[in-house]
Amino acid sequence: MTLVPPGPGPATGPEPGAARAGVAGVDDGERWLRAHFVRTWAKLEDIGRGPGGGYTRPAWGKADAELRQWFRDEAGVRGMQVEQDGNGNLWAWWGEPGAGAAPPGALDHRALAIGSHLDSVPDGGAFDGPLGLVCSYLAIDILRSAGGVPVRPIAVVCWADEEGARFGAACAGSRLLTGALSPGTARALVDDEGVTMAEAMQRAGADPALMGPDPARLASLLAFVELHIEQGRRLVDLGAPVGIATAIWPHGRWRCSFRGEPNHAGTTLLADRHDPMLPFAAAVIEAREIAEGKGGRATFAKVVVWPNATNAVAARVDAWLDARAPDEPTLKTMVAQVGEAARRSSAAHGVQFELLNESLTGTVEFEQALRTRLVGALGNLPQLPTAAGHDAGTLSACVPAAMLFVRNPTGTSHSPAEWASVDDCVAGARALARVLEELACR
Repeated sequence: MTLVPPGPGPATGPEPGAARAGVAGVDDGERWLRAHFVRTWAKLEDIGRGPGGGYTRPAWGKADAELRQWFRDEAGVRGMQVEQDGNGNLWAWWGEPGAGAAPPGALDHRALAIGSHLDSVPDGGAFDGPLGLVCSYLAIDILRSAGGVPVRPIAVVCWADEEGARFGAACAGSRLLTGALSPGTARALVDDEGVTMAEAMQRAGADPALMGPDPARLASLLAFVELHIEQGRRLVDLGAPVGIATAIWPHGRWRCSFRGEPNHAGTTLLADRHDPMLPFAAAVIEAREIAEGKGGRATFAKVVVWPNATNAVAARVDAWLDARAPDEPTLKTMVAQVGEAARRSSAAHGVQFELLNESLTGTVEFEQALRTRLVGALGNLPQLPTAAGHDAGTLSACVPAAMLFVRNPTGTSHSPAEWASVDDCVAGARALARVLEELACR
């Protein structure tokens, strides 16, 4: 299924006079802008796409390499210089990068960064990540064709390994940059094939020895604004194509290890078994009930079983709990209760249990002053929180950050059903262009 119809040919930049009414207007260039979006989107639409319409684009893999080349090509069309930082994040620059905060009374030449990511979960949707980068490039095109002249540099950033689908660490590129993830830990992370992140980066032509925090780069940023498809249907219910994020729920991932005793599925009496699948199954049910009672989210979706044979009682089950809640105390209590339920069931079946936290992100409240400027530029758009993690949330600990959401009529994400109309995508690009005008041109 084609989510966005392919366009007639490659994009070459704005047509002369395409936005004569200015960045904020709906003008004679609207038809061109829709076609320009479709043309740009068509260039990446088939990369990593499976026969069922879903996308599998793991970090540092073949599809990821093709997408990174797409990012570089789009920057080149616009005359933007691309650099890759030590953590694998790509930065396409309009103007020279700033050197830090300006003295009092001087023009602040710190850069405004916009962008998102290109990797995906297995069999994921088309828009989660790539929409933010396509709209970032289009926002620059809109601003240029409206005669906008930035007084500070603008960077379009493609964050590396945002989903964490391959190595288990979400927002790896931005977390490494900010120091929230240590280079040693990141380099040692292993995928399901036994390949470490360091090995995967080397195969992709990146040097894992360069990974680590970069405070100078962070100090050179005025703000970061990320556009993303909404992962839910609040904007559908509110009848709005674009909204502004207020906060991100606290969330994390925990590995639950159940170690039992391998045996024969046919000859081993039920009473003699130490089957780790049983406490795992109990934990799945308990997690759902606990989350329902606390208004949170608890999901077991990745499971690895040894020896994974049809006629064998399992020796071990490793399962990953994704947990999210409206506030940090609720999240802590929820995970503790799931862990206690898993321990009780494990003890009843003679199974050893271990709960290990692999990532944890606290509540993110996007900076009010920056949100106020966005409202001033965009009008009274709906403002809403999200339970999904994003690079903007990671950056917010070090740099003023904000997010725009584009309406998702299906309300579905991390799925081939994820979707956005061309009109809403264009509305998102126009909103982002107005943000550039507000933050980079004044």
